[in-house]
Amino acid sequence: MNDNEWGILYLVPTPIGNLEDMTYRAVRILGEVDAIAAEDTRHTGILLKHFDIKKPLISYHEHNKDEKGAYIIELLLEGQSIACVSDAGMPAISDPGADLVIKAIEAGITVVPLPGANAALTALIASGLDTKSFAFAGFLPKRGKHRVEELQRLSQVTGTLMFYEAPHRLQEVLQDMYEAFGNRSITVARELTKKFETFVRTDLESLVNDLEQLTYKGEFVLIVGGADTVESDASAVSDEPVSYVDAVQALVETGIPKKEAIRQVAKRFNVSRRDVYNIVEC
Repeated sequence: MNDNEWGILYLVPTPIGNLEDMTYRAVRILGEVDAIAAEDTRHTGILLKHFDIKKPLISYHEHNKDEKGAYIIELLLEGQSIACVSDAGMPAISDPGADLVIKAIEAGITVVPLPGANAALTALIASGLDTKSFAFAGFLPKRGKHRVEELQRLSQVTGTLMFYEAPHRLQEVLQDMYEAFGNRSITVARELTKKFETFVRTDLESLVNDLEQLTYKGEFVLIVGGADTVESDASAVSDEPVSYVDAVQALVETGIPKKEAIRQVAKRFNVSRRDVYNIVEC
């Protein structure tokens, strides 16, 4: 497979749900390499059995990537060719395969990527949102404080944002997004390429006000409009931070609770609730 004395590291995408999305080339490469580095050897073993591929599997995941990564590099330097796969989709995207790629490049080993399935791009092209400029954010931090900080940073990105999220965290993530981004268009893609594939195309405000419209099972991709998609009220915008205080106070004097007043002002000025809250409460 390789004219050089060293092996080749192949990055082989695998289906994100539908086995028919495996490419002919991916099947051929998996059948030709000396071994396959996989996140979950049992999961990959099912895939290999389906395509009648019999190759040694090397367990390579987030918790052993340093030790096993060094071992895989040794095999490559000895002349063996290795395929790296993730549980589903493109290896090295929100995946420990990225570390293996860096090690291989540093060692002078040839890295050959194969095109194939990717959940984020699959959701993006069916979202109805901007596909000319976009940013992949992957999984947000699990802890609320760190997640909010990351969303605050991302709130200034003008291109469409793409996220992966687990079902048990989805509700709180959507709430945090609304707090950080204000109201933006969002497409929630669930179980892509599978039997129960669904797309919910709505906006963050509608979603957080009716979280029951989602089924919280399976794997999710969130596609969110960028900062440039937020409609602004130019007449309401002021360069003076104190205007937040005045605006909140004016609403409170009409009988609106302070928390709701902060939310309304944040939406009017196209800023996060946290920014308004910090100024009002300082």
